[in-house]
Formats: sequence, C-alpha cells, structure tokens
Amino acid sequence: DPTATFGDHISVGPHAVIGPAAHIGDSTSIGAGTVIGAGVKIGAHTRIYPRVVLYPGTEIGNNVVLHAGVVLGSDGFGYVRDANTGEYLQFPQQGRLILEDNVEIGANTTIDRGALEETRIEHGVKIDNLVHLGHNVRVGHDVVIAAQTGVSGSSSIGANAIVGGQVGIGDHAHVGEQVILGSGSGILTHKKVKGPGIVFWGRPARPLRQYLKELAALARIARSSKDEEEQ
Repeated sequence: DPTATFGDHISVGPHAVIGPAAHIGDSTSIGAGTVIGAGVKIGAHTRIYPRVVLYPGTEIGNNVVLHAGVVLGSDGFGYVRDANTGEYLQFPQQGRLILEDNVEIGANTTIDRGALEETRIEHGVKIDNLVHLGHNVRVGHDVVIAAQTGVSGSSSIGANAIVGGQVGIGDHAHVGEQVILGSGSGILTHKKVKGPGIVFWGRPARPLRQYLKELAALARIARSSKDEEEQ
C-alpha cells in the first residue's frame, strides 16, 4: 500500500502483501507470500519467513524471527451462547498482539490477539512449531515453549519458565516464574502453579516427586492384584 513506510535495507519476497499504514523497520526481510495487515508495526533486524500472516494492528519488536506459516493476531476463540436459540455468537475481538524484542516463533504457530486488552509475548521468548496461544495470554520474558502446546485464553506464564511439548493449560491459569512443566502436563482452569524451579508433571500436573510416588503406589497395587489372581 502507498501509505506503508519502510526503513533502510528492506528485503521483500515475491507475492508479499503489505497493507495500509504498516511500518517495516531497518534491515528486515519479508518472505514470499507473506501478508502484513493494516497498521502492523515491525521492528528492525527482523526475519519473516514465507507465508506468514500478521493481522491488522499486530506489533513486532526488533530482532524477531517468524518461521514459515506463523499466524499472529487472529481472532481469539471467544463466543457467547444465546440463551434462547443456543446459537454461539462471537464476542468482538478488539485487542492487540504485541511481541517484544528477540522473540522467535516456530513454523505454523498461531497466537491470538486480545479480546478487549492485549496478548503480550515478552522479550527473549522462544516458541516451537505448532503451538497455540489464546487471547489475552501473557508470556513472561525468556520463557521456552515446546511443540504442540496449547495455552487457553487469559492465562499467563511467568518469566524463565520451561514448558515441555504437548502441554495443555486451561483458561485463567497461571504458571509461576521458573516453573518447569514436563511434556504432556495438564494445568486445570484457574489453577495457579507456583515456583520457582519446581518440576511439575502429569494430568492434572503436580510436583514431580509426588507424581512419581503416586505411580509407584499404583504399580504396587497392580502387582498385589496380580499376585492375588495367580493364587
């Protein structure tokens, strides 16, 4: 769009679309087939791989890496059910999505914008492929999140936390700073998982030592039952 503005040393691949009032910072590269919506702001030294979609109003900091197929700023999964008809109606998604500096987002990951406020990914966060973060989520600085994790709306993850693959976090939950969530863990809705430095595992997630004790107790019960059957 003629109203888009650019810094110096910009690289734009074929078939990319840059919308009205978008701004691209210095030394940023935009891959082929990428769509940058109206009013999107992208900082300097950012690398955007092919077929990324940035919805209108999304803000991206400096030194950010967005791998192929990333979708940022899409509508959150927010619906209200009509009491008379039972029909689901979308609650207007009017907030923003902000990625701070030095964030890296893996291929085909999606992050929703806020419903009324903002979704924010703080500086230094590293997110793997195929992760989904819902509306109004906040991720603290230097968090790492492995593949196929899903974080429901209005949840938060504290700074320096480590989230393993295929973790599920319910809505309005909070994961504390420096908490480690083992692969496949499940955090219930409105649950607060406190750290720092504690490893959690299981569904629902509990401290690793407790979870291992429970597994050992179940194994003893299973062996006892088997012995009784053999007798």
